[in-house]
Amino acid sequence: MSGSGDSLPALVASRICHDLINPVSAIGNGVELLAMIAAPGPEMALITESVNNAIARIRFFRIAFGAPAPGQLIGRAEIVATLDTLSHGGRTHYDWRPTEDQPRDALRLVYLLLQCVETALPQGGDVVILGSGAEWRIEASARRIRLDSDAWACLTDTVPMPPPDPGQVQFPLAAAALAASGGQLGLEACATHLALEVSSGSCRPR
Repeated sequence: MSGSGDSLPALVASRICHDLINPVSAIGNGVELLAMIAAPGPEMALITESVNNAIARIRFFRIAFGAPAPGQLIGRAEIVATLDTLSHGGRTHYDWRPTEDQPRDALRLVYLLLQCVETALPQGGDVVILGSGAEWRIEASARRIRLDSDAWACLTDTVPMPPPDPGQVQFPLAAAALAASGGQLGLEACATHLALEVSSGSCRPR
């Protein structure tokens, strides 16, 4: 095996997500059948929302932590559906602006960076994603932005990060994915806004 995408942990993550998605989807199908014969109510709505959110989160994790197939593209409709469902079930709202399908390895970097951004939004917020391929811009606005300087330094300054806790594992993984892509990350932050820019060469994100 070679490359971060082919590492054993990535293959394990792919296997776990693959094995989970089928039974969780089956639960969703069962809920749909129950909804056809039972009166609608808040309990059924809560179950449906929870199942849909679980499916979207597994699909998100499969891209972020799994092993990408060479040359694989992820359709825009799938990306938007995943992020819209996560937005509906959480405190952070995602607005995906690119119109093209995306290479899975590029999307993996974006999804890892989105998880990094989430750690800076303790009360949730609004996140806009622009760009395509190797050029990206992620803009976040919230009532409060809180950055862990040690974690972000491994992305912006290529400073080795101390062993992360489980809630910060996305930072070294994003740093590795960024290095593998040959890109650089710019960071701008204030009390209520955060912007990340992934650049390659002299081009800028659309």
